Amino acid sequence: MNPRHRLTVPFAAVLAGSAFAASAAEEVNLYSARHYDSDEALYQAFTEQTGIEVNLLEGESDQLIERIQREGVASPADVMITVDAGRLWRAEQDGIFQSVESDVLDERLPEAMRHPEGKWFGFSQRVRAIVYNPENIDPSEITSYEDLADPRFEGEVCIRSSNNIYNQSLLASMIEHHGAEAAEEWAQGIVDNMARDPEGGDTDQIKAVAAGECDLAVANHYYYVRLLESEDAAEREVAEKVDILFPNQDDRGTHVNVGGAGVVEGAPNRENAIRFLEFLASDEAQEIFAAGNYEFPVVEGVKMSETLESWGEFKKDDLNVSILGENNPEAIRIFDRVGWR
Repeated sequence: MNPRHRLTVPFAAVLAGSAFAASAAEEVNLYSARHYDSDEALYQAFTEQTGIEVNLLEGESDQLIERIQREGVASPADVMITVDAGRLWRAEQDGIFQSVESDVLDERLPEAMRHPEGKWFGFSQRVRAIVYNPENIDPSEITSYEDLADPRFEGEVCIRSSNNIYNQSLLASMIEHHGAEAAEEWAQGIVDNMARDPEGGDTDQIKAVAAGECDLAVANHYYYVRLLESEDAAEREVAEKVDILFPNQDDRGTHVNVGGAGVVEGAPNRENAIRFLEFLASDEAQEIFAAGNYEFPVVEGVKMSETLESWGEFKKDDLNVSILGENNPEAIRIFDRVGWR
């Protein structure tokens, strides 16, 4: 992958001074909490199109936020990219992002995918779907997230911990649509219906349905597609034992979250950073997002993987994703009160 600089936070932390000591004449310094090899194609395409070199530093979202704060005005960071509106909101609250005005981003990205003040933008969509055992569950019985809390599904739901940002954002959306009191009743219903204590990631929830530990689970759609498209026959078998549905088609639409990015406050290469964000909204970049990690593009009409195309059109919640971050603290308090561990 030369000549790109690729550093992880633990390694880079021991270096003195800038993480990007060997700089190009035209560059953009990217701090990324996305850990997908397919993103390398994004950076290569941007460099080929613009001549601007991408210097990449990878780490967990909280690590990157802390690093930028520690570096202060001397930080070389131009762009921070991460997943989930909750994490983007946390970075925003910590003063990581600056406001950006861009006609390209305003025209290309739906309003729901843009921070109201231009502090960050969503470039890929992650749908929180319901996975079910088709032998035991009639999909007509489970048409909404709200149904998961129905007492008739007691002992049948597998779901991740409340520490998981995806679940925090799902509950944040429930707060916005129904109010905190109703959202807490829903969360309590989920706890009452859990087949087991929360454990593992989204893939583990899907595997639990396939293994008969539960009949219903909540998972981001691409975890299911990864299993379905896996080269491992055992993983494909897991996907073939379950099915997936997109809830709330009769009302607000299925909950959507984002992979997003913003320009860092004090970015030394601000114009290059904005050009990078504008590139991420291009058809070329949107296709790479869709193909590389099976995420949905945010720009209409962009080519997707065959599996995503086969699902056809479905209604997505058009709630502005910045609200998911704003409601995050209340979501965490609700989880604590209902005992969702």
